Amino acid sequence: MDRKELFDLAINILNGNIPNDSKYSELASIPAREAVNLFPGADMIRDFHFGRQIHLCAITNGKSGRCSEDCSFCAQSSFAKTDTPVYPLMSKDELREGGLQAAKTPINRFSIVTSGKRLPQKEVVVVADALSDLTEESISTCASLGILDSDDFAVLKGAGTTRYHHNLETAKSHFDQMCTTHTWQERIDTILEAKKVGLSICSGGVFGIGETDEQTLELALQLRDLDVDCVPLNFLVPIEGTPLANRHELTPLRCLKIIAIFRYVLPDKEILICGGREDNLKDLHPFIFYAGASGKMTGNYLTTSGRTLQKDLDLIKQLEFTTRNKLRMPETD
Repeated sequence: MDRKELFDLAINILNGNIPNDSKYSELASIPAREAVNLFPGADMIRDFHFGRQIHLCAITNGKSGRCSEDCSFCAQSSFAKTDTPVYPLMSKDELREGGLQAAKTPINRFSIVTSGKRLPQKEVVVVADALSDLTEESISTCASLGILDSDDFAVLKGAGTTRYHHNLETAKSHFDQMCTTHTWQERIDTILEAKKVGLSICSGGVFGIGETDEQTLELALQLRDLDVDCVPLNFLVPIEGTPLANRHELTPLRCLKIIAIFRYVLPDKEILICGGREDNLKDLHPFIFYAGASGKMTGNYLTTSGRTLQKDLDLIKQLEFTTRNKLRMPETD
């Protein structure tokens, strides 16, 4: 596909003409070195739905390490041999503090994230209580607590939490290469249960773990079919002691191509660039918005250091974007 075809494709998408899978496959097969050809259409789609406003989110790692699952990229897995910090669930006050600090900044949403296949029900209540204390603050809330059930989601919803984060991580066809201790369907079922109680959904994946371009597209289409609200994209930072410690297959242009593919497939969904963005995008980091991203996670991630809020704010200003209005409704921000 040449530049004109890609731009026309973007116009068709904005006009509500959804491409068929074969057309999307053509998009995914574009070489990474030609990723720049995707930018005009991706940028136009992002601008149509989000203008020049950038969504910012931040997380607190509320419980770290000793996870029973064997996800190949994760330093918190008990199957990995890393020096990742290990600690139990923080107290309610400690969990809440990150949100209180974020509320004083342009950050739009704050999430509490915990390790493990699922957080025990009594600990879900602690997280819910901590987030409940933030309902009067100028910040939206989110939780990422693993494979929960309907009762857990009712507790979170009742406490005023508005979003649940649960990544699919990778395409169904690649999932058993990434994890063997639980199934892709369990993740799908978790998302569906969260949707049933009225929580908005944040779900995306991690790239550079051996997936093909077709599997990148497959994941995008699966998230489209689930009608998630927000899609976080993470790029592998190989960590010593994990099975993927020696995998270095991402390039800055491939990362930007992945962002653009997701924008074409999910034109009106929030697309956030999260873990690994500086390590993998390097000097091309500022191009994430032109490739279609509408937001980013700021501050530290779960087990790796991130970019400071001030650096992110400086970049947004230099590119003449602005941060998202914090008065925007939390279900759609």
